[in-house]
Amino acid sequence: MVDRTDDIAASAAGDDELSREIANLKHEISRLRDAFAERRDDLVGGAQRATQAVRDQASAVGTAVRENPGTVSSAFVLGGIVGVLVGLALSQVERSPRSWYDRFQDRWH
Repeated sequence: MVDRTDDIAASAAGDDELSREIANLKHEISRLRDAFAERRDDLVGGAQRATQAVRDQASAVGTAVRENPGTVSSAFVLGGIVGVLVGLALSQVERSPRSWYDRFQDRWH
């Protein structure tokens, strides 16, 4: 009979310890949830600020293009000319035969 009473007391003590552990885990989960919510709010705020900055910069560029269309078109023409010159320079670097057939013939004969 004494063994059974000891088992019941040990079981009650184990239940109390388990209840305390569950309460501690619930508290820890609550703290983590709050920390994640705060971090999420910080990230969302940062993303909103970045989005606004990009919008402001795009608006400034759009305004500059509307006010100075000649400058923008000149810049594009100049960029095109530079691109063509670079392309011509790079095409002259390699002196191998132009046709795949010619390269094939050179390799096997």
